[in-house]
Amino acid sequence: METVEVHGLRLAYHRTGHGPPVVFVHGGVEDSRGWTPQLDALSDEFTVIAWDEPGAGGSQDVPDEFGLADYADCLAAMVRALVGSPTSVVGLSWGTTVILEAYRRHPAVVRSMVLADGYAGWRGSLGAKEADARLAAVRAALAEPDDAFDPTLPGLFAGEPPALFAPLLEAMAADVRRHSMLTALTAMAQADLTEVLPTVQVPTQLIWGALDARSPLSVAREFERQIPGATLAVIPNCGHVSNLEAPGPFNELVRGFLHHHG
Repeated sequence: METVEVHGLRLAYHRTGHGPPVVFVHGGVEDSRGWTPQLDALSDEFTVIAWDEPGAGGSQDVPDEFGLADYADCLAAMVRALVGSPTSVVGLSWGTTVILEAYRRHPAVVRSMVLADGYAGWRGSLGAKEADARLAAVRAALAEPDDAFDPTLPGLFAGEPPALFAPLLEAMAADVRRHSMLTALTAMAQADLTEVLPTVQVPTQLIWGALDARSPLSVAREFERQIPGATLAVIPNCGHVSNLEAPGPFNELVRGFLHHHG
């Protein structure tokens, strides 16, 4: 992995391939390893960059009182440092919330975006009651002793986790830092970025698992309705982590979009 320092934080990232750049922004309780099948598949045509957000993977811990705006500012600064021009960004779940906030604060760094199984924040897409319930569940999980602590959020896959990526999922879960998990998911629970959706003026591809239980298709339809010109692709028999549950269809959708808008 390589590192770059932005806003006083050391951020780690994977970079591979050659061609137009595309930056991948992982979901909550993950790190850049969650994009392994995308790095492997798309590096034949693109320079693929996947960050470890602050507090994840090889990146430095999040400071106290770190919030959504700080994640977004770090992402924008990393894009400027590594790419130096507007770039395509791909986000999953919590990563879409970070991208939308980065676009709101730094629109010049985004050329186009792919938003997969995402949210305009939990509060924005699911409502206050569900957002508060999810955050309470997170706090309960974090209160468990070490031998019972499981950072895995429920409802990530339509069926059993894909056997091919089971070791990867276990490795990412083992490296979760409790303070970082609470910081990111608190920001997710508090965020309402619905007002950002109609302001998007860059090409946008939406990708959703048809059986996503965490961000249901009703959220996807609202994104499609609110984001001007957005196109929605739904992957059958697939849940929330669509890039791992259906990497073939996911990769082809991203590749096709980047051919036109990368």
